[in-house]
Amino acid sequence: MSHGSATSRRRPPTPWLTTYRQLLVSVGPDAPSLRRSLIGLLLAAAAQGFALACIVPLLSALLSRRDFAEALYWLVACSALVVASLVLRWRAQSFDFDGRMAASTHRLRIQLGEQLRRMPLETLQSRRTGELNSMVLNNVDENLAHTLTIINLIFIALVTPLCTALALLAVDWRMALALLLIFPAIVPLYRWRRPALGRGKRILGEAHQQANADVLEYTQGLPVLRAACQAGAKAERLTSTFVHLETIQAIGHRKGAKPNILVATVVEVGLLIMLGLGVVWVLDGSLDLAVLAALFVIVARLSEPLSTFILYTAILELIESALERIGALLAISPLAQRQPEEQPTSYDIHFDDVSFQYAQGNVPAVREFSAHLPPRSLTALVGPSGSGKTTLTRLLLRQADPQSGSIRIGGVDIRHIPTARLHDLISVVFQDVYLFDDTVMANIRMGRPDASDAEVRRAAQAAQCLGFIERLPQGWQTRIGDIGGCLSGGEKQRLSIARALLKDAPIVILDEPTAALDSESEVAVQRAIDTLVSDKTVVVIAHRLSTIVGADQILVLEDGHLAENGRHAELMETEGRYQRMWRAQQRVKCWHVAAVRSNDDEPQPRGVA
Repeated sequence: MSHGSATSRRRPPTPWLTTYRQLLVSVGPDAPSLRRSLIGLLLAAAAQGFALACIVPLLSALLSRRDFAEALYWLVACSALVVASLVLRWRAQSFDFDGRMAASTHRLRIQLGEQLRRMPLETLQSRRTGELNSMVLNNVDENLAHTLTIINLIFIALVTPLCTALALLAVDWRMALALLLIFPAIVPLYRWRRPALGRGKRILGEAHQQANADVLEYTQGLPVLRAACQAGAKAERLTSTFVHLETIQAIGHRKGAKPNILVATVVEVGLLIMLGLGVVWVLDGSLDLAVLAALFVIVARLSEPLSTFILYTAILELIESALERIGALLAISPLAQRQPEEQPTSYDIHFDDVSFQYAQGNVPAVREFSAHLPPRSLTALVGPSGSGKTTLTRLLLRQADPQSGSIRIGGVDIRHIPTARLHDLISVVFQDVYLFDDTVMANIRMGRPDASDAEVRRAAQAAQCLGFIERLPQGWQTRIGDIGGCLSGGEKQRLSIARALLKDAPIVILDEPTAALDSESEVAVQRAIDTLVSDKTVVVIAHRLSTIVGADQILVLEDGHLAENGRHAELMETEGRYQRMWRAQQRVKCWHVAAVRSNDDEPQPRGVA
């Protein structure tokens, strides 16, 4: 298992009072209603216990004294308590019936979604998508869906026999004391079993999250796995995850079987001993036979709830485990918004001695990086993989904050710019485009949700999209599939650029959007980019140096620091990193040309044109 599982094994059980408070917090504004429902269930269980106690004087009056008037009195009292119990329970469970539970579940999912939007992307990206999916969906259901049902059963198992025993003190203190002694027997058994239950449910929850993550990863990667003939290999890994989950479930059932049987046995034996004592007292004349008959009825009613009490608490542990995972996610703090809030009026960018190291990294990804990107200029970031290019753009987007140094837009530290405003200032066109399973119109409109259809169409036209949109089955209303699966790479890039054009932000980040395209698509995308970047402050992550020859400045990164800075011609005059990269790429081009010519000169096999 993972480190988290080891932690789960060491963690002490959560106090019930803490769970109660977490539960109230999880339902938000419905906390008072939930509190009233829990009190109602408690009173309903108490009324049920007193109703059972009424059976003793009822049978005693009916069988021993033949006092039908008194029997009728106790029958009415018993019936009134039963009705009160039913009414209280019905009103308490109206929290489920009238939709407040569903509303609380919905609100909690929205809260988790908002937390995902607020939390630092560096933290978010360290978690697997399937685990987050399990958190937002499964854990919320585990938290709320069965809460009242389980608590109701626990109250019936605890409060009902306790109230019955207390009421019996007025009839026969010996029987009441015998019934009360069963509770001290249950408490140590429960305290003995609870740590194991808690650990088991936490480990099981982690295994479910792992399985969800592996299923989602396998499903999303299936086209690639099939192309690489690795679908079976990955399926073996998925199968291994399922086997691990099965093993945990089997261990839980196996380890829980004997303790659960022991608890049930202790309860049943305790009740039988109580009845045996009743028989002895009847035989020696110190107990009325009618009272013993009533105790048989009471024991028959209480034996099952008492025996299965530990099983109910196992489900409560599942709820506690879900609450802990939800609470841990909600406890992650967003990046701090510094005060006072400021708004930039110009759009030049300053990196001042910026250093940053990822939480899981061993060395800094960026080290003491300083640069000035003038407004309405094109700045290219070049360098080998892992040199810090993408990290700089992430820091500019404030997906994380540098450990030292600052980043300023128009002289304003981005930590003083409200998050929504910062996002308004920057458009990003990634090399790997993410589109949603929605219509073409909706995917472009994400750039500016309040844009009219005409504005969306103009952005699409400027991004060279109209040609392929008109060929789609339903045109603008065609759903483009998960991650834009029904479009080519060039078409997805142009939709992404149309989205950025519609947003019309003053700063544009381009992550080599034409690197993986064919020549025809590259020409169309390049035209769209030319429209996008006019009069903007543009940052380009460049892998092919030939595409950034005309950049206003080129920043050459190496091992996270700025190695060189200048225009193409200036850098070519220097015997430095950039010149070596340029010559290496030119040699590759020459090698490709020579290879093609060599192949053309070779004699063709017979029968091949």
